[in-house]
Amino acid sequence: MKQLFRFLNTGVSPFHAVLSCEEMLGQAGFHRLEESGCWELKPGGRYYVTRNQSSIIAFVIPEGKTDCYHMTASHSDSPAFRIKKSRAEGKYYAKAEVEGYGGMILSSWLDRPLTFAGRVAVRTSDGVETKLVSEDRDVFVIPNLAVHFNREINKGYAYNPQIDLQPVYGGGKEDLQELIAEKAGVSSSSDLLDMDLLLAVRQKAVKVGIKEEYYMSPRIDDLACAWSTLQGFLQADRSRKQRDGTAADIWCMFDNEEVGSGTRQGAMGAFLPEVLARVEEQFGMTAEECARARSRSLMISADNAHATHPNLPAKSDPEFPVVLNGGIVIKYNASQKYTTTGMTAAVFEELCRKYEIPVQHFANRADMPGGSTLGNLLSHQLSIPMLDIGLAQLAMHSAVETAGCQDVEHMVRAAKAFYESGIRQTKDGVWVI
Repeated sequence: MKQLFRFLNTGVSPFHAVLSCEEMLGQAGFHRLEESGCWELKPGGRYYVTRNQSSIIAFVIPEGKTDCYHMTASHSDSPAFRIKKSRAEGKYYAKAEVEGYGGMILSSWLDRPLTFAGRVAVRTSDGVETKLVSEDRDVFVIPNLAVHFNREINKGYAYNPQIDLQPVYGGGKEDLQELIAEKAGVSSSSDLLDMDLLLAVRQKAVKVGIKEEYYMSPRIDDLACAWSTLQGFLQADRSRKQRDGTAADIWCMFDNEEVGSGTRQGAMGAFLPEVLARVEEQFGMTAEECARARSRSLMISADNAHATHPNLPAKSDPEFPVVLNGGIVIKYNASQKYTTTGMTAAVFEELCRKYEIPVQHFANRADMPGGSTLGNLLSHQLSIPMLDIGLAQLAMHSAVETAGCQDVEHMVRAAKAFYESGIRQTKDGVWVI
């Protein structure tokens, strides 16, 4: 858990999460590629490429000719407040202007220490360069209104983000731009050209419970799935797999899932299809070979799942209870907001059964619509069999969330087993596991 906690604590923005993944991949012998550069791939090679510094794809080329893909996908972003470029200095207080990103539980951000993190664009002698910044101290607070001024607060309150949720960072004359410039290593705020900054919760990941069986942290959705699937990807022993088949292994972490993924670096963008196309071209795969390989493949969308709430169990379908530490959650939705089918779920469950990895099943109440996730969005770009899974958690989209410690190990083991397996579809509806 220490390694996961380190990842959660350092992943204060999608850019920082990607940087942490780059470091882990580099230590494991993966070679960095540039989208703008010429790729020279070799059989057996290990590579990764980033886009917008906030999405990343890593892949392992088989020794033989690629005939299918084993893929997992997660996302790097979480609901947060994005800091606008302009500053708002008041007579008595200095406030940052912010705008909500994703579907937050707004009240969870009030009255807690916050800081800033993300990316800035700075002027250089040759043009423009981006730098990652994060401030390791308490800078902001979004103060609640005292109950004496709103006696009805505990009966429910509709927050106005423009009025109620702007963070204070000092007296009226404090200059946030100068602090950001200092963190970026530039001499003057005039060299700050623009920025992609957000508010970050200062609380660190901690274990809770009498037996420390749970953990609390910001950004569990979806950095816990990103880290655990990456560990399985890195730990996989592919020696037997390379003898038995020629599957290429791919691990993805996309940005902008929380706002629909419809960006260049999102799951609905062309990032993954373009990476696949370059890999296939490098090894001379024909259009027919590409289509055959994709039909044999399996994509696992790993984005966290709702646990049954201990105080509000009626919000969940009673026939599908999901508990922390109860195992990996397979997610179903009749409208295909989750891409799981009976076929892809059966394949994954059989893999987990073989390795004695527990699984659970989630479905929304029939009278309560659910959200969407990566699998549904990736299917707009790739015609590959998919399913949606996740780690059970409470308080999804809160500033601080809660999940189970054992489930993290379950996901690592499942991802490792998947990347070591010979799973493939031999004909429509028939799978080898």
